[in-house]
Amino acid sequence: MSCIPAVAVNRRRSTLAVGLAFGALMLAPLAAQAQGAYPNKPITIIVPFSAGGTTDILARVIGQGMSRDLGQPVVIDNRAGAGGNIGAQAVARAAPDGYTLVMGTVGTHAINASLYARMPFDHVKDFAPISRVALVPNLLVAHPAQPYKNVKELIAYAGANPGKVTVANSGVGTSIHLSAELFKHMAGVDVQNVAYRGSAPALNDLIGGHTAVMFDNMPSAIGYVRAGKLRPLAVTTANRSAALPDVPTVAESGVPGFEATSWFGLLAPARTPAPVIARLNASIQKVLADPEVKKKLLEQGAEPLGETPQQFAGFIASESAKWGKVVKQSGASAQ
Repeated sequence: MSCIPAVAVNRRRSTLAVGLAFGALMLAPLAAQAQGAYPNKPITIIVPFSAGGTTDILARVIGQGMSRDLGQPVVIDNRAGAGGNIGAQAVARAAPDGYTLVMGTVGTHAINASLYARMPFDHVKDFAPISRVALVPNLLVAHPAQPYKNVKELIAYAGANPGKVTVANSGVGTSIHLSAELFKHMAGVDVQNVAYRGSAPALNDLIGGHTAVMFDNMPSAIGYVRAGKLRPLAVTTANRSAALPDVPTVAESGVPGFEATSWFGLLAPARTPAPVIARLNASIQKVLADPEVKKKLLEQGAEPLGETPQQFAGFIASESAKWGKVVKQSGASAQ
C-alpha cells in the first residue's frame, strides 16, 4: 500500500487553495461588471388597466423618459382585469431582476386589499416600492345631453329619479369606483354603478351616451372636456385643479368634506436587488425633473411626485389604512 508524504499533501492543498483564490479574484470583476450592467435588455412596465386610461398615459410618459435615461427600450404591457389585480399579480410572480415592473395605483396597492375577499397577492410583501410618480385628481364628468350642469343639479335629479343615473367606472375597486361609492354615500343618492375593464372603454360608453356620468382620473378625461365632448361638474380634491381652475370641487358644490385623489407609482417584485431599485429610482427622479415631462403631466392635470422607496412604502401603508375605512363605510365589496 503506497503512502503519500504529508508534505506532498500539504503542497497539493496549498496549490488548490491558491487556484481557488485566483479563480475568485478573476470572477469578482466579472460579477461586478454583470451587476453594474443593469439594464442590459428591455424593461417591461405592466399597466394593470386598458390602454388609453390614466395609468397607461402616465406609464408611457414615464417609460419614454426612463428609456432615454437607461439606454434600453421600456415596453408597456396592458393587462386589465379584476380592478388591476391581474396585471399586478403578474409582476408579483415575475423574476425579481428589475426587468418587469408595475405601474401601481391607489386601487392595486391600497384599496383592493380591503375590497376583495381573496387577493392573489400581498400588496405589501410581494412588491418592492420604487417611487410614486404622480398625484391625480378625479374629475366628475357628465355627457353633455344630461339635464344637470353642476353637482347640486345632479343630486337633485338623482333624488327625483332613484337608480336611473348610471355611473361608469374603470373597474371594481379602482379609485374611480370608490369615488362614486363615496359620493353615493355622502350625497345620499341612489345611482347605479357600471363597471368596465379600464377607463378607456368606460369613457367611450360615456361619450356615446350609454352612461350618464363618471368619476375619472383627470389625465384621461381632460382632453374630452376641452373638446366639449364631456361636461365637467367637479374635481374630487380638496382644492381646485390648476389644469381646470374654473371647475369647482365636489366639497364646495354641496357635499362638504368630500375628497378623493388617485396616485400612481412604480413597483418591482419583492427581493429585487437594492442596487437595481436604486438605479430605477434615480432614473424616475431624473425623468420627473425634466421640464418637458413636468409640462406634459401638469397639462394633463397630474402633479409630478417623486420620492424614495422608503417613503413610498410608508405612504402605501397609510393609504391602505385610509381606504380600508372608506371601503367599510361605503359597503363596497368584490369577489
